[in-house]
Amino acid sequence: MDFVLHFDIFLKDWIVTYDMWVYLILFVIVFCETGLVVTPLLPGDSLLFAAGTFASPDKITGETPLELSILFPVLLIAVFLGDNTNYFIGRKLGPTVFDGKVKFLKKSYLDKTKAFYEKHGGKTIILARFVPIVRTFAPFVAGVGAMTYRKFLSFSIIGSILWITVGLLAGYYFGKLDFVQNNFSLIMLGIVVISVLPVVIGLISSKIGKKKTA
Repeated sequence: MDFVLHFDIFLKDWIVTYDMWVYLILFVIVFCETGLVVTPLLPGDSLLFAAGTFASPDKITGETPLELSILFPVLLIAVFLGDNTNYFIGRKLGPTVFDGKVKFLKKSYLDKTKAFYEKHGGKTIILARFVPIVRTFAPFVAGVGAMTYRKFLSFSIIGSILWITVGLLAGYYFGKLDFVQNNFSLIMLGIVVISVLPVVIGLISSKIGKKKTA
């Protein structure tokens, strides 16, 4: 949690220590957060916001520790490769993972997710991109059998471009505001809460619905 809420501090240290290699570090983090189901808690939204902030010119010196023209393509490629890796891992290993041996990966979860895909279609991939943890599992489940690769690819590209653009530009234009600078951890916490809120509401609605039908 400290890593997510204070990612700006970590990023600042990395820029000083590793210089241009920081782009590779950011690439790896974003790739793992989107491409490996075992690393859903890595920073995603906070990373984009912080990176966008450091790409914004300093008010006094005009310096930019990071270049937006480099950040955008690097992180976009990371998301794209991560999504595709996750999808094919799901296609290759997905059915065997949901064999009941792993308690939190039950077959019923897979069936419910497939039904969700069938109901909401490709927008699932786009919307999931903006929800922490969910964006890590969505490509995996899609690969298990919820969506053909051709359909997944198109929505993955759209979702990735939107997520990277919104995240980086939000930091670029608002990250240098005094209020944001003085309350960065609170801003990050707010972003996480707002992102997860739809999932929480969905779970509550689902439980209420089950109680009514019981």
